[in-house]
Amino acid sequence: MNSYPFITVCIPVRNEERFIGKTIGDLLSQDYPPDCYEIIVADGESTDKTAEIVKAIGTKYPNLFLFPNPQRRSSAGRNIGFQNGKGDIFLVVDGHCFIPNGQLFKEIVHCFEKSGAQCLGRLQPLDPPGISDFQKAVALARRSSIGHGGDSLIYSNQEGWVSPVSHGAVYRREVFEKIGYVDETFDACEDVEFNYRVEKAGLKTYMSPSIAVRYYPRENLSSLWRQMLRYGKGRFHFLQKHPETFSFMGMVPAIFAAGLFLLPLLGLVHPIFGYLWAVAGGLYLLVVAAYSLKVSFTEGLVYLRYLPMIYLVIHVGLGLGFILKLMQSVSFFQWTKRALRKAGRLNHGARP
Repeated sequence: MNSYPFITVCIPVRNEERFIGKTIGDLLSQDYPPDCYEIIVADGESTDKTAEIVKAIGTKYPNLFLFPNPQRRSSAGRNIGFQNGKGDIFLVVDGHCFIPNGQLFKEIVHCFEKSGAQCLGRLQPLDPPGISDFQKAVALARRSSIGHGGDSLIYSNQEGWVSPVSHGAVYRREVFEKIGYVDETFDACEDVEFNYRVEKAGLKTYMSPSIAVRYYPRENLSSLWRQMLRYGKGRFHFLQKHPETFSFMGMVPAIFAAGLFLLPLLGLVHPIFGYLWAVAGGLYLLVVAAYSLKVSFTEGLVYLRYLPMIYLVIHVGLGLGFILKLMQSVSFFQWTKRALRKAGRLNHGARP
């Protein structure tokens, strides 16, 4: 490597005082010329000491910058980094992640050079050091086939050309010139929506395990529940903007959550709905029990006490978040008509 491209690291944060110092420290200790990279932290009006910690570190490192993010959303925070950075390459990381080694920046440059890609995808396993048994159980659940999207590669070890939708995180500047910036109406799944536009524009994405960044799982059920609700709402927003992405599998959590709450009420009208709820619920519990046992026998029986409830929180949280966002949508019926047409289930000009 004869010359070093300039790298802008974008970190959208809010209330990350426990982790932000370590994350910045990992980035500042990279084996890369300090004058060839910058770190932009976009703080979403944190109520803890996140901003103070960043400011204190910034007094010693002139390539660390703190920007306010009055919108608070991660989508807006990403744009602050993208629009204010001077990088040839833009890397997005969260304020609560673990950088495994000091060669991340060099590996990113190497991947771009050998592939010629405009975007890089990365692994994002939930297995940093020092996590609790509960957090490990969350990581195991999210990595399993019923705990995460089947087309996601963030837990794989794949290297090569891929779709960026689930895991694109590093971009050449030309990507913004081609497709614009992040949609700031998103409060979750903004990365999925942005990466979907990357793919639609025909920009190439290369994935390599050498640029993996490890993320900390949620520490308790309540924080996991809030995360899943946000993700569910984000999924509906994404589908609302891009109805051509509609699929039955993507609707499973919403169908499950709807049935969980509606079938008992319908059972008051006719007992068959109550029987249906009992049968479906029993089958669901059997599937969750089977997966929990399978994972626990492989990884350790200590996780069996957590996994069934974690799976339930993931599934109901995603589904309920989707339904709540749907109910908030004033253009729901127009969206339904458009989605059905895109899916080929309603011919143009037909009566809806």
